[in-house]
Amino acid sequence: MLRGAALRVTRPRLAVLTAVHAHPHADTVSIFGAVRTELPEVSHQAVYDVLRALTAAGLVRRIQPSGSVARYESRVGDNHHHVVCRSCGAIADVDCAVGETPCLTASDDQGFSIDEADVTYWGICLECVPAPATS
Repeated sequence: MLRGAALRVTRPRLAVLTAVHAHPHADTVSIFGAVRTELPEVSHQAVYDVLRALTAAGLVRRIQPSGSVARYESRVGDNHHHVVCRSCGAIADVDCAVGETPCLTASDDQGFSIDEADVTYWGICLECVPAPATS
């Protein structure tokens, strides 16, 4: 993947890419922790630099739901969306609801050539939904 994106293959890049694939929607702190288990000498700055390079190369995607820190995912190249739990902050992928990419057809595109839509659904995940009261 790295060579295909014209990036040199380095241990930190491999470790960060592996961490992002293993931990979808992880923040930089989580990614750093995962990388540190494999490369104890890696610095925070190195992880930030690698994330920036991987994002620029299109190998990972950076998302930042409102009120959240930046998170990274390996699912790139499609037009999917996210659902975020208002209670615990859990994030999950959501495919477009109907058709190929209906969200790319704006009611008024203002003359823009739209190639991506960033839709975020908000709600409460199953882990945070209160259990029904029993009588």
